[in-house]
Amino acid sequence: MAGGRRRKQHFSRIHAFSCGKASFKGEHSLIGGPGFSRVVYCNDPDSFEAGALNYGSNYVRTTKYTLATFFPKSLFEQFRRVANLYFLICAILSFTPLSPYSALSNVLPLVVVIGVTMGKEALEDWRRKKQDIEMNNRKVKVHRGDGVFENAKWRDLKVGDIVKVEKDEFFPADLILLSSSYEEAICYVETMNLDGETNLKLKQALDATSNFHEDTSSQNFKAVIKCEDPNANLYSFVGGLQLEEQQYPLTPQQLLLRDSKLRNTDFIYGVVIFTGHDTKVMQNSTDPPSKRSKIEKRMDKIVYFLFSVLVLMSFIGSIFFGISTREDLENGRMTRWYLRPDDTTIYYNPKKAPVAAILHFLTAVMLYSYLIPISLYVSIEIVKVLQSVFINQDLHMYYEEGDKPARARTSNLNEELGQVDIVLSDKTGTLTCNSMEFIKCSVAGTAYGHGVTEVERALAWRKGSPLAQEVTGEEAQVEESTEARTSVKGFNFIDERITNGNWVNEPRADVIQKFLRLLAICHTAIPEVDEETGRISYEAESPDEAAFVIAARELGFEFYERTQTSISLHDFDPISGRKLERSYKLLNILEFSSSRKRMSVIVRNEEGKLLLLCKGADSVMFERLAKNGREFEEKTREHINEYADAGLRTLVLAYRELDEEEHNEFNMEFTKAKNSLSTDRDEMIEEVAEKIERNLILLGATAVEDKLQSGVPECIDKLAQAGIKIWVLTGDKMETAINIGFACSLLRQGMKQIVISSEVPEIKALEKAGDESAVTAAFKANVLRQISEGKELQTTSSENSEALALIIDGKSLACALDDDIKDMFLELALGCASVICCRSSPKQKGLVARLVKIRTGNTTLAIGDGANDVGMLQEADIGVGISGVEGMQAVMSSDIAIAQFRYLERLLLVHGHWCYRRISSMVLLYSKC
Repeated sequence: MAGGRRRKQHFSRIHAFSCGKASFKGEHSLIGGPGFSRVVYCNDPDSFEAGALNYGSNYVRTTKYTLATFFPKSLFEQFRRVANLYFLICAILSFTPLSPYSALSNVLPLVVVIGVTMGKEALEDWRRKKQDIEMNNRKVKVHRGDGVFENAKWRDLKVGDIVKVEKDEFFPADLILLSSSYEEAICYVETMNLDGETNLKLKQALDATSNFHEDTSSQNFKAVIKCEDPNANLYSFVGGLQLEEQQYPLTPQQLLLRDSKLRNTDFIYGVVIFTGHDTKVMQNSTDPPSKRSKIEKRMDKIVYFLFSVLVLMSFIGSIFFGISTREDLENGRMTRWYLRPDDTTIYYNPKKAPVAAILHFLTAVMLYSYLIPISLYVSIEIVKVLQSVFINQDLHMYYEEGDKPARARTSNLNEELGQVDIVLSDKTGTLTCNSMEFIKCSVAGTAYGHGVTEVERALAWRKGSPLAQEVTGEEAQVEESTEARTSVKGFNFIDERITNGNWVNEPRADVIQKFLRLLAICHTAIPEVDEETGRISYEAESPDEAAFVIAARELGFEFYERTQTSISLHDFDPISGRKLERSYKLLNILEFSSSRKRMSVIVRNEEGKLLLLCKGADSVMFERLAKNGREFEEKTREHINEYADAGLRTLVLAYRELDEEEHNEFNMEFTKAKNSLSTDRDEMIEEVAEKIERNLILLGATAVEDKLQSGVPECIDKLAQAGIKIWVLTGDKMETAINIGFACSLLRQGMKQIVISSEVPEIKALEKAGDESAVTAAFKANVLRQISEGKELQTTSSENSEALALIIDGKSLACALDDDIKDMFLELALGCASVICCRSSPKQKGLVARLVKIRTGNTTLAIGDGANDVGMLQEADIGVGISGVEGMQAVMSSDIAIAQFRYLERLLLVHGHWCYRRISSMVLLYSKC
């Protein structure tokens, strides 16, 4: 087979999932009915049946206009300006005898103004078009028969095509996973570009399709998929696959979404089920909105006023004209006959004075047009274009490493940058680099690691304390000591007491050995060996895990091989001082989840001992320690608090020995729970794991740093000094978001936190009981109670001048955005110095942006880097896209694109300030003229 396949791993034996274990109960019984009517003919997209369904192409358009809609839509946009509408009326009237001047002198300025503005719109939309062309012309391998896969453009894909996607490539459409380079047909998917989550998702194909591969037999593969219709829900999928007269249920476990990326897997085969604007990511997007700056809206109001003055002048003049005309008869003859135009008898006809007055009114409306400053609009458009050039050419916002300059994708909002009150920011990829570094640890009650974190560095810089010089000096020493060694990504640990095997001389070397061994074993990472250098690298489900395994390797415990039932290490032997090969039989993996907040593995060492190795959050780990396992608890707690204050992410490490009988009993219950098809399968697995993850012996704690993008704390600090509030809306869990809040100076020591969480025992108990109505009512009451408590604390803190931070999770946010609660929530949020919304869905981000924009009337700016941020960018007054490494969805939907968050400081405080000053000064100068 071309490309080869990775050796059989049997991940279902150790992970808490089973291949294709689902049934046609519940939602699957709806297939074929309303909302579940899609039919896909796999490997036969050109058949008569498939053609009759007439599904859309895979072409995706993010432009505001098309060739057919450009003129009508653009003209509509231009005539939203009241001045343009006025001059259009005058231009029409200029072709009548009423006009006091020639038609050309009226029409030409209007055509120039409209033409210049439409030309600018066309240019900006053409840039979006070029990005669409680049995306639609990406190549992917498509099956063309006889086992041959040929390169084809994304735009040419059809529903039913079978595609081959290779490692680190984006999925070109929504696919159903058929097979992969692993024999068990699993693959790792990175969805950060969709939902902001950094952890890789593990997907697995059905057993029935797992043998699909690239040879002549693939031409005989025929199957029919019946599934749900296109919808915007990223986290659910209901479908069924009919293969060789057998029916197999499909779940989200087999769904691969467009714009997510294949990771840690050489290749996969998938069948296209949703294309183009039917894909879930495009279903979540909206048409690009037409945004106008407040100065432009205010100018419209001024023009309305001037137009009212013009009409009033014309009206009064026409009244006097009508009276004067009516009284112009003397003995049946006009006394001022010379005022009547030669070619008419009605414009100055005393016998028809009302008609003459009306015609005079229309003429006066045209004659006084100099009151409406049409040239001001032309001048503003020219100035805005030049200001966009300044932004595009600013070398201070040029990211040399990625060769990415700033790009003002629309010039309509330049001056709005100087009026921003609230910044709504994504976290992963926007504030952070999504890169974890192992920097400190606490083992046997002793703290190790001398690294300086971003938080400590930012605090020293902000306070101007002597620590700033100490930090700088320490960094210089670190640089000198590390010049000789090659820097290792994910490892920034500096402490001679442990490195280079020196840990054997420490008082509790036995505990350190167990600590490092746990780091090397307790994970789901996969090792990869560089054939040229022999260097081992790791592909893990999350950056945290990769950092732990790298740290273990650098400190002498190198994980180098994983088989279906074992983990192999190069283990440092303190007696001989050499590395020995050790193999641990892998029996079970108890996976991490947001509710468990921990993960464990059960292994058997070479001496035959059964060991449970566990790592997790301190909130769940300390309560699971045995009485004889708390020797270092007090010191470890102190160190964890210190690490948290430094903005680090901490995990507690513990272990215990198991006896055979206990493990056998656990294994039976665990296998039964894994193979359960009931809806409460996950709860059953957690209950079984809960029984064995107890009586642990504490070893220590780790501290890793989620590396911020360069200059983020300083940028946030400057924006805060300018009176700009910053809200962080992230898909990550609460603990991670809080840590990053400290790291980027959004949260500060001494700042009181108002936490609104859905994780309360009462609601969990009701959820287990299955009473949905009671859960909904209790949930709403819980959110209302926590908001009320927060407002009370806010009142107390305002009297004491204390800063507050609001932290709310996704479920609570969904409730807080209800019509009857959102005003209370917004009032609480606006009274806080910082706001962090965790586990936010793309839709929630957009709703929060809309709520803040509409209810406050303040200028809002949203900044993000992924497709999950598109709704937020479009809803905010200004959308700023980060042109990072995770696709271009955010940039393509943004008004301005920058490469790093730190450039936001210059964009707002320099360009925004001067753009507003220039535009406002020019408007005032015109008004004086």
